[in-house]
Amino acid sequence: MKKMTTINDIFEVHYGTNLELNALKRDADGINFVSRTAANNGVSAKVARVSGLEPTPAGVLTVAGGGSVLATFLQPEPFYSGRDLYFLVPRITLSDQQKLYYCCCIRANRYRYNYGRQANRTLRAISVPAVDAIPNWVNEFEFTQFDGIGASAQTNAISLPDTSKWKKFKLDAIFELKKGKRIVKAKLQSGEIPFITAIDSNNGRREFFSGPAIFDGNTITVNYNGNGVAEAFYQPVPYWACDDVNVLCPKFALNAKKAMFIATVIRREKYRFNYGRKWHLERMRESTIKLPITRTGEPDWQLMEDFISGLPFTSGIH
Repeated sequence: MKKMTTINDIFEVHYGTNLELNALKRDADGINFVSRTAANNGVSAKVARVSGLEPTPAGVLTVAGGGSVLATFLQPEPFYSGRDLYFLVPRITLSDQQKLYYCCCIRANRYRYNYGRQANRTLRAISVPAVDAIPNWVNEFEFTQFDGIGASAQTNAISLPDTSKWKKFKLDAIFELKKGKRIVKAKLQSGEIPFITAIDSNNGRREFFSGPAIFDGNTITVNYNGNGVAEAFYQPVPYWACDDVNVLCPKFALNAKKAMFIATVIRREKYRFNYGRKWHLERMRESTIKLPITRTGEPDWQLMEDFISGLPFTSGIH
C-alpha cells in the first residue's frame, strides 16, 4: 500500500497576498494575478507591480481554498494572489515533475469539497503520497515532449477525405464490448489504480484507488449514464470502470492516436442519447459509427493515425 502523509509534512502552507483584482491596474506586461479559478493555471489577469509589495516567488504551488476548491497549479513566474488563495513551499527539494504530481494529488481531493465546504481549515491535513512513494514514471517524465506547444498546426497535416464516403461499422464488429463494475464507496481507498466513472472531464477518472484493475489499458471507455452520456476516453493503463461506463476492447491493433480519432467519432453520437435514453450495452451492440475506409472497404487505421499525428501538440502521443 502506498505510504501516505499530509500536505503540511511536505510543504509550508502560506496564505497569499490577498489582493482585490478590481483595485489593481491591469498591465499586459505585468505580474501574474492568481485567483481561485480552475482555468489558465489559475492566472486571471496580469497587473502592474504594487509599490512596496513583492510578488510571491515562482516555483511554488497555488491552491484555492474557496471558489474552485483545490484548484492547484505550479506557478512558473512570480505572482500576486487574491482571497482564499494559498501557496505551498516545499520543505525539501522537489523537481518540477514531482511538484506537478502533487498538484494532481491535491486536486484529486476536490470531491470532498464544494462552495459550502471550503478547504481553508483542512488544507494542511489533506493526505497525499509521501515523497518516497512517488511513482518512478513521475521522475522519468520529460517536459521536452511539450516543446512547440504554441506553434501552429503542421503545414503537412493530413486532410480527411469526404466523410460522405465513410462506411458504417457496428461497434461490436471492431470492439468487444464490456460493462464496468459497481464498487461501494467504502472500498475506495487511495492508491494508484485509475477509477473511471461517468464524468465528462479528466479523462473520465474520478480518482486513484487501491485497486485492483479490472480492465486492461489500451482500451476506450464510453459513458452510458451520468454526466456526459457518450463521452469517450482513451485509457492507456489498467483501471477500474464503474457500472455507468462501457468498455471497448479492440479487436484490432489499437494505439493512442487511433483511439483518439475513434473517441472523437463516438462523441459525435451524443445527440442520440440523454438521461431518458441511455447508451446501455445492448443498445451499443447495435450501434454503428462511420469511419474512413481503404479501397477494400476496411477501416483505414493508418489514415486515422496519420490524421492525429498531423495535429499540433501530438509529438508526445505514442
